[in-house]
Amino acid sequence: MLSGMVKRVFAVFILVFVASAAWAQAPVEYRLSFPAPEHRWMQVEVKFAAVPAGVLQVRMARTSPGRYALHEFAKNVFDVAVVNGKGQPLTATRPDPHQWDVTGHDGTVVVTYKVFGDRTDGTYLGIDSMHAHINIPAALMFARGWFERPARVTFVQPRGKTWKVATQLFPTTDPLVFTAPNIHYLMDSPTDFSAYTLREFTVDDGQKRAGPPPTFRIALTHDGTEADADAFATDVERIVRETIPIFGELPQFETNTYTFLSTYLPWASGDGMEHRNSTSLTSSGALRNPQQRQGILGTVSHEFFHAWNMERLRSAGVEPFDFEQADMSDDLWLGEGFTSYFDSLILHRAGLLPLDGLLGELAGSINAVTLGPGRQFRSAVDMSRMAPFVDAAASIDRTAFPNVFISYYTYGSVIGLGLDLSLRDRSNAQTSGDQFMKALWTQFGRPGQKTPGKVSTPYTIDGLKESLAKVAGDRGFANDFFSKYVEGREVLDYARLLGRAGLVLRKRAPGKAFAGQVQLQAGGSALRVNGLVPWQSPLYKAGVAQEDQLANLGGVDLTSMAVFEEAMAKQKPGLAVPLRFIRRSGEIVNGTITLEEDPRVEVVAIEKTGGMLTDDQRRFRASWLTSQRQ
Repeated sequence: MLSGMVKRVFAVFILVFVASAAWAQAPVEYRLSFPAPEHRWMQVEVKFAAVPAGVLQVRMARTSPGRYALHEFAKNVFDVAVVNGKGQPLTATRPDPHQWDVTGHDGTVVVTYKVFGDRTDGTYLGIDSMHAHINIPAALMFARGWFERPARVTFVQPRGKTWKVATQLFPTTDPLVFTAPNIHYLMDSPTDFSAYTLREFTVDDGQKRAGPPPTFRIALTHDGTEADADAFATDVERIVRETIPIFGELPQFETNTYTFLSTYLPWASGDGMEHRNSTSLTSSGALRNPQQRQGILGTVSHEFFHAWNMERLRSAGVEPFDFEQADMSDDLWLGEGFTSYFDSLILHRAGLLPLDGLLGELAGSINAVTLGPGRQFRSAVDMSRMAPFVDAAASIDRTAFPNVFISYYTYGSVIGLGLDLSLRDRSNAQTSGDQFMKALWTQFGRPGQKTPGKVSTPYTIDGLKESLAKVAGDRGFANDFFSKYVEGREVLDYARLLGRAGLVLRKRAPGKAFAGQVQLQAGGSALRVNGLVPWQSPLYKAGVAQEDQLANLGGVDLTSMAVFEEAMAKQKPGLAVPLRFIRRSGEIVNGTITLEEDPRVEVVAIEKTGGMLTDDQRRFRASWLTSQRQ
């Protein structure tokens, strides 16, 4: 009988052997060192061997897996030097800000440079005296056309440190040297180099496999205690075990491991980024803080779900990933949105999110989509196509996005809720959204795992429709659902669907006057409108715009938010109330505003309304919300 360690090494050997065709090419060799990590930069040396005659085009990425907008990583590169295999200097020309063209080489090109990084998140590079948190596209150059070449990465210990490497890259006998079968895989392999705390567990999904069950590693850098780390690992394992039944099996993790790169430090930025066999998780929150911990676990759940949905079950729009241009997909409502729906559902099923918390999240998403003005202009498919403009993309000019865009995360989560409940409703809980995801996995995800870093069977919307038709047993239903709610801009009857589970969707403030959801800031004798006024809201119809100041409502001078709330509480929906406001130009406008009833809803269990939960509702709710683990 093989020991656990021998089995793991044997599994790694098999994976490397299968990928041997790629290794026949000379690898791109990287050497990463940290002469002064306290100053937030890393030294990189990259060697390109067996370079064909002609121009070698060396580039920095402009975007990163899991991101869809441009981030222009070349901006942080400096002190670039290029030599040939004999160490003789070469001249590199710059055809654009992201590229170095090298000629006159002898078949070997060595590029050295420094790269600055002071943002610890899933997108950028974060270097300091405590660790190096490395998103590879933000740090390492690549050669255009060389994405099938293997790579070898060597880490050099900073002086006086005893850091360890946590990564999904393939290990070698040297704990500071790792490999990748191709550059696609390298670019998708975030790495943490630090004195992290390690927790491990294994999970057997019940499927037949050649080797042992996969190992899950939590590489944790935080300012908490060992007890905090233990409790976090326990919760992560609960999330992992609760996710598996949705797809029926674990993906085939290369090296038979999956790594949670978890960094929770006061200076970290909140982020979560999915990768093939790992995820990068960062937050300024602390595990010991219950409220912050809830958000941290939500990100864990979301990113682990991506190990199936996005990493292997992927839209044709982002496969293969383009590192030189923005990546646009029609299907982020599924890739990100359905993941957002299931991440909360998994937390609840795992006992990590109470029912009231889940219902609060569902109500917030329903409000955002059903009441969001953006739905008048764009469908879920259209919202997905907006990702290059909104996915952590900064603009210095103001946009109309608050009125014309709804996040595909939120929009898709509401579609996911609607589809799950619709399938359960029409089948008396015999068919579900879980089965739809499993069907997608069977058709597109499982057979697409042939090459590390690539997806061989990406889906299209037509493929999604086909899968839904098979799951529902009704092509008409599938076509109608997509036509109305995915490619169209209609919304489902959530009140009826939630009612099947004994949940009541109701107005949260019936009879209360409502002027619109606006950001108001007190100061002086009026309230400044800080954000875009919602499209066709009462304030919008009254002519109020961003940066105007609300001075008087119904004869009451608006000197504070408390006064505004008191003035609104005295009004009734449907009334035309005198309103005085001051435009940013200084013009004083005396007009009226016709108030509406607050349209926002909440979702509550029928038991909390004084009603009775029927046996049918109890069974329906249990099949949907209780743990799916066997």
